[in-house]
Amino acid sequence: MADTSQVQGNDAAQPDAEDAPGHQYIAFEIGDREFGVDIMAVREIRGWSRATKIPNSPREILGVVNLRGAIIPILDLRACFGEELTKVEKSHVVIIVLIGKRVAGILVDAVSDILSVRHADVQPIPEVDRRGSDAMVSEVIVIDKRLVGVLSLERLMSQSKLAAAGAAFGG
Repeated sequence: MADTSQVQGNDAAQPDAEDAPGHQYIAFEIGDREFGVDIMAVREIRGWSRATKIPNSPREILGVVNLRGAIIPILDLRACFGEELTKVEKSHVVIIVLIGKRVAGILVDAVSDILSVRHADVQPIPEVDRRGSDAMVSEVIVIDKRLVGVLSLERLMSQSKLAAAGAAFGG
């Protein structure tokens, strides 16, 4: 007869799937709303520095910056959500992210937190007619009475005009 005590011991050592560590997210703010982006997509976080405007570029692209020799487009995330352009101030922050093979910066109001999230804390969003920021949110993190929308960088890319302007920005 096989000894099952070791098997039971191993099962006890395994965390419940819902309690297992999930991902880490960089949380940021746009107005009074909080969003997060997978930390694995984030290359760096920078303070705002003036971007060089590109003629005839889509309105949500604030311009480009030279980041250690790479020309990076900067997206106004608020404008990507279909809202007014951000009145950029020095307190704004640019999160440099990798979207597919493309590097881009997204302008946000502030970075607020690094969230370590269990799988159980991530919930799907209800199926509704989603537009603006909702269309670019893939899931919701429920943590400490906060609801943090997870930004889908792929949806951001497909719905912003960055994809259409790819040739102008090295894509």
